[in-house]
Amino acid sequence: MTVAERIDDLRRRIRHHEERYYVLDDPEISDAEFDALVKQLEALEHAHPDLVTSDSPTQRVGGRPVEGFSTVEHAQAMLSLDNVYDETELRAFDERVRKGLGTPEPITYIAELKIDGLSIALTYEHGVLTRGVTRGDGARGEDVTSNVRTIRAIPLRLKEAPAGRIEVRGEVYLPRASFERLNREREENDEPLFANPRNAAAGTMRNLDPAAVARRGLSCFVYQLVGLDADPTLPTSHAGVLDRLRRMSLPVERHWRTCEGVDAVVDFCREWAEARNSLDFETDGVVVKVDDLGQRTALGATSKFPRWAIAFKFPAQQATTRLLRIELQVGRTGAVTPVAVLDPVFLAGSTISLATLHNEQEIARKDIRPGDMVLIEKGGDVIPKVVKPITSLRPQGAGEPASFVMPAKCPSCGSRLRKPEEEVVWRCENTSCPARVRRSLLHFAGRRAMDIEGLGDALVEQIVAREMVRDFADLYRLETDALAALELESGKDGQKPRRLGAKVAAKLVEQIERSRQAGLERLVFGLGIRHVGERGAQALARAFESMASLMAADVEALQAVPDVGPVVAQSVRRFFDEPRNRRLVERLAGAGVAMEATQPAAGGPQPLAGRTFVLTGTLSSMTREEAQAAIERLGGKVSSSVSRKTSYVVVGAEPGSKLEKARALQVPTLDEDAFKRLIIT
Repeated sequence: MTVAERIDDLRRRIRHHEERYYVLDDPEISDAEFDALVKQLEALEHAHPDLVTSDSPTQRVGGRPVEGFSTVEHAQAMLSLDNVYDETELRAFDERVRKGLGTPEPITYIAELKIDGLSIALTYEHGVLTRGVTRGDGARGEDVTSNVRTIRAIPLRLKEAPAGRIEVRGEVYLPRASFERLNREREENDEPLFANPRNAAAGTMRNLDPAAVARRGLSCFVYQLVGLDADPTLPTSHAGVLDRLRRMSLPVERHWRTCEGVDAVVDFCREWAEARNSLDFETDGVVVKVDDLGQRTALGATSKFPRWAIAFKFPAQQATTRLLRIELQVGRTGAVTPVAVLDPVFLAGSTISLATLHNEQEIARKDIRPGDMVLIEKGGDVIPKVVKPITSLRPQGAGEPASFVMPAKCPSCGSRLRKPEEEVVWRCENTSCPARVRRSLLHFAGRRAMDIEGLGDALVEQIVAREMVRDFADLYRLETDALAALELESGKDGQKPRRLGAKVAAKLVEQIERSRQAGLERLVFGLGIRHVGERGAQALARAFESMASLMAADVEALQAVPDVGPVVAQSVRRFFDEPRNRRLVERLAGAGVAMEATQPAAGGPQPLAGRTFVLTGTLSSMTREEAQAAIERLGGKVSSSVSRKTSYVVVGAEPGSKLEKARALQVPTLDEDAFKRLIIT
C-alpha cells in the first residue's frame, strides 16, 4: 500500500468513526483507539505535506484566529417560523393548512424538537464542506466557516454525496454538559455567565479564535436540504429528506415523528413538554411541518414565514416577585457584579431569592429599579435571571424607586472602581480588598482546588477580619490555639459566644496540612489565574509537570498545550510576570506545598483510557470530586450526562434519573464496591 493509499484509508476510517460517535451516538472503538488513528494520520501528513487536503479530519481547527467575519448573501432566504403558544393556536394553524390545500382530510405532519441554538447554512461542493454561514437577517449572514469546521458532528466530507453544490441547513447548539462546564469555568474566573445554551452557542460562533470554539464543544443537528431541485432522486417528503440527510452522514435529531393529523401533533407536543429535561440539549418547543413537499409548494410563504410550518413554544418557566434591592458582589479577580435580592419565590423546583443582573448596562437597558415587581425566569432551566420589570405595577410620583446607579467605590474596601475600555465589568483593583481575599480563599480551599474541608464562609470572614490571613501562604502558618479562640457566633441573651473550639481547630489544621500534597493541578487551579478553569489547570499540570517549568514557559509554549488558547496563555504569562504572584508561589513552596504534578505524565499507566464514566448518587467512602480525580488519574473521563457513549454509570446511595436512563440505554452500572475495585491499581 502506497503512502497516499494509507492516508486515504486512515481518513476513511476516521470519518466512519466520527459518524458513529458524533452522529449515530453508537461508537465502535474507544477514544484512545480513535486518537491513535488521528495521530497516525497526522504523522503521515506531516511527513508528506503535499498530500494534505482541506477535508482531512486533521484540518478541523486552523492555527490562527481570523481577523473578522465577512458577510455572505444566502442563495435562498432563510425564513423564520411563526410561533404558537397553545393547543388552540396549533389547531388553528392546521385549519389554515387544510383550507389552503382545499381538503378536509387530515394532513400528514412531521414534528421535530425545536433546538435552542443558532441557525446555520452549510455548503458542500461535490461532497466537501466549503462554507458555513449564520442565518443573519435571513437574506445575509456571517461566514463562520473556520468555526464550523471545528464542530465534529458536522462532516467535512459527505457519504453518498450528490454531484455539484448543495446547501444543508440546521441548528448549532451547545449540549447541556458543555454549557454547565463552560459556565462553571466562567464563574470560577469571575466572568459573566451565559444566560442559556442558545446565547452561549451564538457567542461561541462569533468567537474569532477557532481553537477556542473547538474547546467549547458545540454540536449540530440538520433538517433541511437545498439545491437538489434538478435531482430526479430528490425525496418528495420531509421524512425522505431527513432520511437522505442521515445517509449522507449528517446529524439528524432522532426524536422526530410522522404525525397523521393535528391530534397526533398535539400528543407529541404534550409528551415533550414533560420530557424535555431528559435530553442532553435544550429544546424550547416543537417545529411542525407539512410532510409532503408538493403541498408545501402549493401553500407557499408570506414575506416572513412559510405557511406550511409553525413553531409550538413550550411554556416558559417564569414567576413574578418583588426586587427588594440590588447588591454588589465582589469576586476574587475584583469583578463587581450587581445581584438582584428578591422576595423568595418557588420556580421550577427550587426557591429563588437571588438572580444575576450581569452589569449596569443590562440594568439600564431593561430599566430595572429596586422595589419593582419583576418577571424572573430560569434561563436554560438553570440560571435565574430577571427578564423585565412590570412597569404597570411601578408606583408613580412620590415614593417611586430610583434607577440603579453603579457606585464609584468598592462596597467592601472603598477603593475606586475602574472599568477597562474593552470590558463592561467594573473592577476593584485593590488586591488586599477583604472581599477579594475572602472569595480567593474560599476558591483556594474549594473541593476542586486544595480541598481544605472546614474552611467555610464564617471562618474565612473571621481570619480575614482579624488579619490572620492576607494570602494563601498565611493559611499554612495558622495554629490550633489561635483558631480555637475564634468566635463564629456572638452570644445571645447572656449566653457565651460560640467559639470554634480546640477539636474542630485541630481537625482544620490537619486538613490544611494534608492540602500541602494536593498536587500541581489543584494548586494551579486554586491560585485563581484569570481564565484558567479546572480543565485548563489539569492540562497545564500534565504538560509542564512542575511549577518551575510552568512559571518559565513563554506564551508560545503555553499555547501549544491542548485546551489552552491564546487568551489563557496570555493570562497565565501575565500572572507569573507579576512579582507579587511569584513571591506568593515562593512562600507557598517554602510552606511545603507540593509544586509537582500528581497525575502520571503522558505515556504512564492509564488503565481507564478511552472509558467515560457518569456519577450518580452519594458515595460513602469518597466525595464525587475524589471519585472524578481517581478516574481522570487513570486516564478515564467523567461526563455529566448518560448516553450510548457512556462506558459505566457509578451508582451511589439515592441515585437520580441518570440510573433510569442508564437502564433504558443498557449502559453498565457499578456499585461503590465494584467502582473501588476498578480504580485500585
